[in-house]
Amino acid sequence: MTQPIHIGTRREVLWDEYLADGERTTAELVLHRPQAREVVMHHDAPWEGDGCDFHNIVADDGLYRLYYLGWETMNPEVTSHIPRPIVVCYAESADGLTWVKPDLGLCEFDGSKSNNIILDEHTEKLSNFAVFVDANPDCPPEERYKGVGLDGNDHYLWCFTSADGIHFEKAWRMTDQGRFDTLNVALWDRHTGKYFCYVRDFHGGAPGADLNERIRDVRWMVSDDFRTWTVPVLLDFGGADDYPLYTNVVQPYYRADHMFVGFPSRYVEKRAWSTNFEQMGGAQRRRGIMSVAPRYGLTVTDCVFMCSRDGKRWARRDEAFMTPGPESEYNWVYGDCYPAVGMIETPTDRPGGPPELSMYAFDGHWSQRPAQLRRHALRIDGFASYRGPYAGARLVTKPLVFEGQELAINFATSAAGHAKVRLRGAGRELESVELFGDSLDRRVEFPDGDVGALAGAPVVMEIELKDGDVFSFRFS
Repeated sequence: MTQPIHIGTRREVLWDEYLADGERTTAELVLHRPQAREVVMHHDAPWEGDGCDFHNIVADDGLYRLYYLGWETMNPEVTSHIPRPIVVCYAESADGLTWVKPDLGLCEFDGSKSNNIILDEHTEKLSNFAVFVDANPDCPPEERYKGVGLDGNDHYLWCFTSADGIHFEKAWRMTDQGRFDTLNVALWDRHTGKYFCYVRDFHGGAPGADLNERIRDVRWMVSDDFRTWTVPVLLDFGGADDYPLYTNVVQPYYRADHMFVGFPSRYVEKRAWSTNFEQMGGAQRRRGIMSVAPRYGLTVTDCVFMCSRDGKRWARRDEAFMTPGPESEYNWVYGDCYPAVGMIETPTDRPGGPPELSMYAFDGHWSQRPAQLRRHALRIDGFASYRGPYAGARLVTKPLVFEGQELAINFATSAAGHAKVRLRGAGRELESVELFGDSLDRRVEFPDGDVGALAGAPVVMEIELKDGDVFSFRFS
């Protein structure tokens, strides 16, 4: 007999098959893509450039802190792969739409400290840097902000600590078991009382093979104190296709923090130059970067969506979550679709409409012009949904045990469509009124019974969907 799943009053997002009774569910689990919006930041300062990447956002008491790398990518007209050292930069915003690069006066660039640089080559040789606010109640105040980055001098992943999120000190080594030459992220998980860290490495290939003949991967490690870490282990995708993943940007979902989400960039290296490349924008520039290394011009990247309930086993969708979009002079290159860590609720441009979920990714890699940080928007909880066609379908859950007196759902239908909810348990069945519309938080009315009377006992929920989607639900 299937053991009931205790959900209490937490929000359950419908992005995987964990809650669904697979034998009785006929609705389809579908992926949704964010829509590109406006550019919110131009990386046009002298210490920035077309290599500004690895953005990560920290929500901190009403302020959003943004950390990113400032650098230029390889220029085929010079002999150096990186014309000048990488720096770590800082910006902030109150709303996720308008961003400010404060004049911090911390690091000197070209004879002046008038910039937003927080770490430079005089501090460490960093090629990535990610920050999180440590919510562990035992965390000392001087370590409240933790940065994770690869030190190119000793090839260890290091912890950096700060009391204010701006002044960071190099604190201690974390591990040398990995490659780490992309954005490595760490977090505190309140449900397990442990720290998780997601890092980059390679696998496969013949012994001693060149790294580019191996497969780029993502691994996880765990710690009780952020000092002693387990050996990094490959993410478990349940036997899915084994293809190269470049970044991971794993984070707890802020509305349902028992669910981890990740947006790894998928690395696709074409075997040879083809007439297809000739017809895409920027062919001459692409040939130029190939003069340094062929793969720089032959590789394209997109982004996929994955989610996990324990941080170890992951449901990954192989259809692209984010693509470079319509071809232009500067896209469809190695470096497209690197989402930032972090997401922000921002106002919609429709008067009276609900907020939308904003994510951020940079444009302009390899372009030899300032990169841009672009906002992308998605429905709140809207990474995936269960969908019923016009002919109708249903989502049937495994037995659930909830707490609370009411049920609300995040759903959308057409004018001709509807959703209807049935709850079966404790010898009773409740059926809702017909629901139609588009709401992030529609209270479900049951005219013939009390939802609270079913609390604490195993209940099966059935959601009938006709030309509609359901994204999440919550008892409260």
